[in-house]
Amino acid sequence: MQKDKHKQFIKKVRLQDRIATRIITFGGMLVIASVIAILVLIVRVTVPLFQSAKIDIVSQLPLSLPSESVLAMGVDEYRENAYVLNDRGVFTFYNLAEGTSSLSMDAAADKNVELTSIELHKNNQYSLLWADKSISLLELTFSLHFDEAGRRTVRPVLKTLADFLPPDPGTAEIVRGVLRMSDDGRLSKIVLLDDNSFSVTQQVSKTDFLGNEKKEAFSFAVRPEIQGEITAFTVDEAGESLFAGTDSGSLLRWDISRSDGGLLTDNVVTNPDRQAVTALSMVFGDESVAVGDAGGGLASWSLVWSGEGAQRIKKLRKIHQLATHKAAVAAIVASRRSKTLVSFDALGVVHYDHMTSTNHLLEVGSELTLFAISGNDKSLVGFDGERNLIVWDVKNPHPEVNLKTLFGKVWYEGYSQPEYVWQSSAGNDDFESKFSIMPLLFGTIKGTVYAMMFAIPLSIFGAVYTSQLTSYAFKKNIKPMIEIMASVPSVVIGFLIALWLGPLIEQLFLAIIIFILLLPFVLLVLMIVMQPYYKTPALQNRCNGYEFLLLVPVIGLTAAAASWMAPGVEGMFFGGNFLQWLYSDLGIRYDQRNSIIIAFGLGVAVIPLIFSITEDAISTIPTSLTAASLALGASRWQTIWRVVLPSASPGIFAAIMIGFGRAVGETMIVLMATGNTPIMDWSIFNGMRTLSANIAVEIPEAPFNGTLYRVLFLCATLLFVLTFILNTGAEVIRERLRKKYGRY
Repeated sequence: MQKDKHKQFIKKVRLQDRIATRIITFGGMLVIASVIAILVLIVRVTVPLFQSAKIDIVSQLPLSLPSESVLAMGVDEYRENAYVLNDRGVFTFYNLAEGTSSLSMDAAADKNVELTSIELHKNNQYSLLWADKSISLLELTFSLHFDEAGRRTVRPVLKTLADFLPPDPGTAEIVRGVLRMSDDGRLSKIVLLDDNSFSVTQQVSKTDFLGNEKKEAFSFAVRPEIQGEITAFTVDEAGESLFAGTDSGSLLRWDISRSDGGLLTDNVVTNPDRQAVTALSMVFGDESVAVGDAGGGLASWSLVWSGEGAQRIKKLRKIHQLATHKAAVAAIVASRRSKTLVSFDALGVVHYDHMTSTNHLLEVGSELTLFAISGNDKSLVGFDGERNLIVWDVKNPHPEVNLKTLFGKVWYEGYSQPEYVWQSSAGNDDFESKFSIMPLLFGTIKGTVYAMMFAIPLSIFGAVYTSQLTSYAFKKNIKPMIEIMASVPSVVIGFLIALWLGPLIEQLFLAIIIFILLLPFVLLVLMIVMQPYYKTPALQNRCNGYEFLLLVPVIGLTAAAASWMAPGVEGMFFGGNFLQWLYSDLGIRYDQRNSIIIAFGLGVAVIPLIFSITEDAISTIPTSLTAASLALGASRWQTIWRVVLPSASPGIFAAIMIGFGRAVGETMIVLMATGNTPIMDWSIFNGMRTLSANIAVEIPEAPFNGTLYRVLFLCATLLFVLTFILNTGAEVIRERLRKKYGRY
């Protein structure tokens, strides 16, 4: 009977073991599957960043117009209407769905005159030069209309921004003319004459203090003293800078904003072979100009600060070289949404390139005679030699991203040299997106390194002291107290160090430095003074395991002495303001939310983990090892250094790596306690921006599936990979340490 009960008990235990094994196995596999699913999710969102652009023909319409009479064309943003502009100034609109002509608008207002040349600006503004030497500025837009049944129609709206201007006096013939109307009402008229000079007319509206509007106009001539002929020119949106290219490959810039005439500010050679400049266009934002030459070269030139002090001025410099055409560049159209450039060569081939990333995105067409892009960059329209109007659908969601812009130095507009920069937004829409992840990686490493420099010594030394030197009663009380620190929410720690500790350290910074310098000398004096008395029986019996209590009043008195000395030292050596002296004499700027408080905040979060695991690793060492070492004559410290620490090294290393991973992934502390400035500087006096904090800051404002959104998922992928590599490497090293110093 007893034997049967024993068998039933064993059978029950084995059944429970099998059930537990299966539950644990299932749970482990579920955890692994969850981690893999998370990785797949974030990688899936990231991958489209690196997919190439695509283009597909969506409409092809034969036209009855002679190809030589078509001067311009375009397509609306909804890809429902395309249009052509002929040499009589007539806009003809075509319904792409039906393939028929739907509407015509006469830009000449029934004036019997032909167009000599046109210039496209902002993708929807046309400067029209007529045969009678007059110029007009028109804007073509499309508006939505809904009928009673809710059906949508897209209607063109042609608006005259500047009426026909009278021709310039003189005998010189006008070769080409442009008009610009700035946001502040400045109207600029620039014409190129056949004597290789420019005529500039500016009309400015000013309002006096009574609210009366007054218009002022001035004119002047720009006569470049150069060898060669001007082959291309363009003007910025404000009508303040004139750029011209010559047949000898020179690029010139004049300041035409002043009434006393144009001032030549730049004269540079665009290419070493001195190929003629054949096309110019202002890049979106008016900080750079795109230059195409007869050799097919395409580059962007930007105004870059040069010189020092009073001699610091902006000069033109080539900052990006884009993909080369096989023939001379005939025209360049700049996107109105990004830094994308669409260029057209003499063979009828269209290139899509992005200025900042230098990505060669697309190459479209063959034997086209004209091209245009829609205002939203999602459509391309071309006119081929067989008089077909072709419309393409362009899928180009992330032109500004490649490995170089993410991890390399990039020369951005307004910068004097290539740099690592993270700046995802600005006050206006024409800024250059800057998605360099290097400052974020640097900030993550910087914050973690400083935190570990603070946490590792305190954690390990505290664990060694608690485990090997103090009493059992003290250990039983102090270890739970430190472990409770791990339960403090990181948002509370971040709040305290940002609003309390940061201002306090700034106020007492010099006193803290004096305390750090003074404390070692005070401790040295204390050891010398205590040496004769330390080994007396009375002191040994009372202080054994509680020696640290002797240091509490010493540290307190040293801190008080440092606080008392700080004002005198500050007034005597630093002009009464130590932080100002740092900035004015050493060039070091002290930010209140800096690496010092981050080290303390992350350290408070990490110390309980490292301390607890280290103490457990040390406590599990068999007492026979330490007893044998002491029996052979080794001191307590020699035993700790030569026996305890090597034997516990696998556990200590695991504790450090777990703490390192905790610091790398920490979000709220670094989010609240740093300035979140993405800079690359090891100085302890300024802050940083980490990968995790960057995700928390940017993700609420990131457009869904936009470039910023996907780059943030790339940051999450990098953070995942970084922690995976650290943990894997730590496990490998821990296993080797276990085999070398293991006790089994």
